[in-house]
Amino acid sequence: MATLPVIVVLGEHADDRPSHLEALEGRVELRVTGTAGLAEAMHGAQGLLLWDFFSSALRDVWDQCDALRWVHVAAAGVDRLVFPELAASHVVVTNAHGVFDRPIAEYVLGAVLAHAKQTHPSADLQRRHTWEHRETRSTTGARALVVGTGGIGREIARLLGAVGMQVTGAGRTARTRDPDFGEVVASADLARHAGDVDYLVNAAPLTPATRGLIDAAVLAALPAHAHLVNIGRGESVVTDDLVAALRDRQLDGATLDVVDPEPLPLGHPLWDLPGVVITPHMSGDVVGWRAALADQFVDNAQRWLTGEPLRGVVDTRLGYVPGAGRG
Repeated sequence: MATLPVIVVLGEHADDRPSHLEALEGRVELRVTGTAGLAEAMHGAQGLLLWDFFSSALRDVWDQCDALRWVHVAAAGVDRLVFPELAASHVVVTNAHGVFDRPIAEYVLGAVLAHAKQTHPSADLQRRHTWEHRETRSTTGARALVVGTGGIGREIARLLGAVGMQVTGAGRTARTRDPDFGEVVASADLARHAGDVDYLVNAAPLTPATRGLIDAAVLAALPAHAHLVNIGRGESVVTDDLVAALRDRQLDGATLDVVDPEPLPLGHPLWDLPGVVITPHMSGDVVGWRAALADQFVDNAQRWLTGEPLRGVVDTRLGYVPGAGRG
């Protein structure tokens, strides 16, 4: 009897097994483990599912990975996973490309509408039983600059465009006639293009080029009425610079689903700064998201078993899926 290929499933604990894996029964040997058992489980394993998608444990057991050919991470970002030895190897890495695009775009649209229509200040006034008439902003004609032109950034552009906003993208290289953004400016020149932006949205993966990208210079270039929305990675924004800009009223608040450090410590100034809305890294986690991630892994595993092209293949040198969402 032929030996089945082995796929290790790394969960938050040893019994953290995803649902919907029945389609793989009899075709692979699944070894479900937590971090403590990962080194032993990886002996002879050809595949690895990082169900614990924030784990960086693979780096610690790399020397025990004697047969590894494929790693799938149940997340869009791979910054916690990729390390030099993995990037230099022939191991194929795939991610949860596409699963979070629409939910995160809906979150961003909600953040923009909440800011424009003063939803959070209204809630504060209601709690104080205060009737205070105000004027709100229209989204029609408002300008958004979306940093990150992958699948998530493009879905954000489509939804913001649907409510009449003018959306520009920022990516590694500048270009025109982009199908979703029209114009894409170079992320390295972000401060030069931020002067007329109403909403700056960070949807970029964390790479050496995007770490600390939104700094004091970019924040100072924004108009005072601008609002920052961060659903990418907290480390793309220089936290101390953001705190200073908010304290000095250089911008009109921020909606932060990701922060640096994360989770945000008790007593951190971001908790209480005016105009700041903080959510605990949940912008893509709609009801059913774990089932969708499991289904996506099963589809890729079936492709892997039959030699079909895998979906969501990451360029580990770049840190993301090249060309994601274009077309």
